[in-house]
Amino acid sequence: MIKPQIPSNEAERLHALKTLEILDTAHEERFDRVTRMAKRMFGVSIALVSLIDKDRQWFKSNQGFEHSETSRNISFCGHAINGDELFIIPNAISDKRFIDNPLVAEAPYIRFYAGYPLKLRPGINIGTLCLLDPQPRVFDEEEQQLFKDLGGMIEQEIKLIQLATLDELTMISNRRGFLTLANHNLKICRRNHLPISFLLFDLNKFKAINDAYGHHEGDFVLITFARIMLETFRECDVIGRLGGDEFVAVLTGSELSQAQNLLNRFAATIEDINKTMNKPYRIEYSVGLELFEHDADSSVEAMIQVADAAMYKNKHA
Repeated sequence: MIKPQIPSNEAERLHALKTLEILDTAHEERFDRVTRMAKRMFGVSIALVSLIDKDRQWFKSNQGFEHSETSRNISFCGHAINGDELFIIPNAISDKRFIDNPLVAEAPYIRFYAGYPLKLRPGINIGTLCLLDPQPRVFDEEEQQLFKDLGGMIEQEIKLIQLATLDELTMISNRRGFLTLANHNLKICRRNHLPISFLLFDLNKFKAINDAYGHHEGDFVLITFARIMLETFRECDVIGRLGGDEFVAVLTGSELSQAQNLLNRFAATIEDINKTMNKPYRIEYSVGLELFEHDADSSVEAMIQVADAAMYKNKHA
């Protein structure tokens, strides 16, 4: 058995999946309708909407499979998300990647697999619409096109969810998505007696960049800043764009020294970008950092305001 490769943009992919907030939620008719249709149309024993989390695949819709999730290491879908085309295995017993896979050697004795990668945007595949059956088979061109049409239906439903929680330009959490995730992390910190840190970022001279070089350059700055946040902060942290040129991060269980180390790393990366991006301007920012103990009696919105005040103090200093 060959384990699935981890995509090079795994941190960005997992963040996009997390912000959708559909992992471990109830089944929904809009997804189940498509998997029922797929199971019946193609005559297979199993049809799933599979979402690939860090260490597992979890099924948002499940027709015919007795488990709600499996390990990512044994998943066919973990392989499928590494490409943008259909991932089809006519007979798994003849494929060295899967011949000794537990899902092949044991129940449900998978032989045929077809997976449609579910794309949030180019390069970001969060899971699949997939078909599985204990009988080998060949998928002809007409069947492949029909399967793609069904996969497109699932993608549209996921993108409707995405629009409510993601910032369309930077593809990190918008204000609504951030507040939801931050409230969840705050509850975890309070329950486990962990500190929580808020970092409020504001881009300096952003309007001047827009005015002098055009909004496309302003968009480049916003997108680049969001990407560096994704690469710097940890998977357990929550980042978002509050609006305009304001960004925010919540660090779960971090002491001030740890938060400062992350800020130093972030600053170093920004400086490297400024040296190499060959632009007539620099990306500059001010940041406010505030730590709250687990028993702090404040809402997420109030904590953001405290970090915002610290940021403005920093900016004016």
